[in-house]
Amino acid sequence: MRSQLGPIDRHFWLNRSVARTMGVNFSEAIAQGRLDAPGYAALLTKCRAADCCEQCEIWLAQQSGPVDEAPEHCANREALNALRD
Repeated sequence: MRSQLGPIDRHFWLNRSVARTMGVNFSEAIAQGRLDAPGYAALLTKCRAADCCEQCEIWLAQQSGPVDEAPEHCANREALNALRD
């Protein structure tokens, strides 16, 4: 993990893109009570603290359809997989 947080815009879109590739919609998860605002903020912060943006961008570029799991390198893999179930 890095000591400095990465740019929020970049990580917002990376989180959203990985989640969408998995069929996870954060707005729906919040509306259904499966995710709350502090939990969502924690996901973004965890991503911002990780050093895997380039890996995520490459992974996203390689996807041609829905996937069942978050990529191995994803800092939020466990949480995103749980939201998909």
